[in-house]
Amino acid sequence: MYASSVEQEKFDYYEPAARDFFDLLKPRVMSLVIFTGLVGLLLAPGHIHPVEAFTAILCIAVAAGASGCLNMWYDADIDAVMDRTRNRPIPAGRVAPETALQFGVWLSVASVLLMGLAVNVAAAVLLAITIGFYIFVYTMWLKRRTPQNIVIGGAAGAFPPMIGWVAVTGNVSIESLVLFGIIFMWTPPHFWALSLFACKDYEKVGVPMLPVVSGEAETRKQILIYSLLMVPVTIAPWVMGFAGMIYGVTAVALGGIFLALAARLFRAGDIRTAKQLFFYSILYLFVLFAVLGIEALLRMGGLL
Repeated sequence: MYASSVEQEKFDYYEPAARDFFDLLKPRVMSLVIFTGLVGLLLAPGHIHPVEAFTAILCIAVAAGASGCLNMWYDADIDAVMDRTRNRPIPAGRVAPETALQFGVWLSVASVLLMGLAVNVAAAVLLAITIGFYIFVYTMWLKRRTPQNIVIGGAAGAFPPMIGWVAVTGNVSIESLVLFGIIFMWTPPHFWALSLFACKDYEKVGVPMLPVVSGEAETRKQILIYSLLMVPVTIAPWVMGFAGMIYGVTAVALGGIFLALAARLFRAGDIRTAKQLFFYSILYLFVLFAVLGIEALLRMGGLL
């Protein structure tokens, strides 16, 4: 860890408030995880009792929050140095590291156990793999060692719709893998766009994000390449028949805008375009999964 060579700053920790524990869960990230997990559940063939469905989404939410909490615990040393993270609960002195660690571990165990007991074992195993991948593979191994951290580590954020699907069906299918693939391919251009205007923060703490290691020009090229690979994956649900025409048209139209922004960033290379692509990418993924979910609900109601 960064603090191994430089003594970590000591903080006087206050009695944490409920808001501090909530902030440890990375609520903005957790909301997207909950949403994509719900869409995976809605798309899955078969029937699930409403109580089981609610429990599955609750477990996905708690597991996502636990992962975020443990990530903050491990990264507290670099979070204290980076401008955009220094006000997080641990570096800001609002929550002690030991408290955050215990909170994250208990939430992780509780979410997996509840998923296994109330929903099914397959979904619980996949949930456990997701937590472990995010903490041990991405946070502890990849993040500080390789510029491919986001590419490989992005798998952790891609699991939720697959978990939602498995909660209903009890098994992984090609359709659930496509949902996984959409988020997996979306993650690199999304986070590399962020890293272009947060590059100095990452460089300051020695995190080898792509622009730090390979430069901005290479990062812009990789964003364009991954965007070109991503758009066909987003169209796959329509081609494969588990999404309808509304989704297909939406995916093509929004994908075209994504590619246009990525191409403009590749040519211009300005921070303003990087920010535009970053914020558009959030809207892009939300709308894609929203349309998938709406179509699923309309089919359930016999309207499609």
